Amino acid sequence: MLPDYSTIAWLLIVFSVYLTGVSKGGFAGGFGTLSVPLMALAISPTQAAGLLLPLLLVMDVFAVKAWWGKHDMAEVWRFLPGLLVGVAVGTLLFDRLSEQGIRLVLGGISLLFATYMLFKPVAKKPISTRWALPAASVCGFTSFIAHAGAPPLNLYLLPRKLPKETFIATCAVSFAVVNAIKLGPYLWLGEVNVTSAWASLLLVPIAWIGVRNGFWLQSRVNEKLFYRLVILAMFLVGGNLVWQAIF
Repeated sequence: MLPDYSTIAWLLIVFSVYLTGVSKGGFAGGFGTLSVPLMALAISPTQAAGLLLPLLLVMDVFAVKAWWGKHDMAEVWRFLPGLLVGVAVGTLLFDRLSEQGIRLVLGGISLLFATYMLFKPVAKKPISTRWALPAASVCGFTSFIAHAGAPPLNLYLLPRKLPKETFIATCAVSFAVVNAIKLGPYLWLGEVNVTSAWASLLLVPIAWIGVRNGFWLQSRVNEKLFYRLVILAMFLVGGNLVWQAIF
């Protein structure tokens, strides 16, 4: 049985899933962070997160298969302890976060990430690997709450100055790991359930199209322009969510 969402809600969900797929395909990596905030404009943030996780796992299969062998496995191993810690903290705090509280967190993440992408500094030398643990811990937590792990991970990985393909591949494998870790807690908390699973299954073709388009766009479209549009969208969505949470 499918969730009884409005037409607007379904349109936002379909668009969000497509955006996430494009991001998973390697184009403008990180703007999949916009997905749950976009869905949360029309449905509960927890419903949005639960609906999206099975789709993320499907997309991860496509993305990891495409990028496998080009990733930096040492970086992935550095992330693993922090990802486990972040997901554990998110699981323990889940019941203490109200829906409005989650909207506020999502809005804050969107605004902070958009601000960072707008004003990000250029690192003069690669960042130390000692920052992998805190970055991955925050990534695990924000990923658990809203599938928004890209901002903290990018804060670490971008200054590492990895080659473009290595960066994309390392992100793909790292997010596949954290999403697999999240599945058990999501099932335990009831965020993934029979109703959400049917909706996720219905959206698999959209996810697949998004990933394939991401592969295609990654080498053909001006990514800088697309980033600017995404940053603008994140400012608008983030501001709207903060407004909803406060007022």
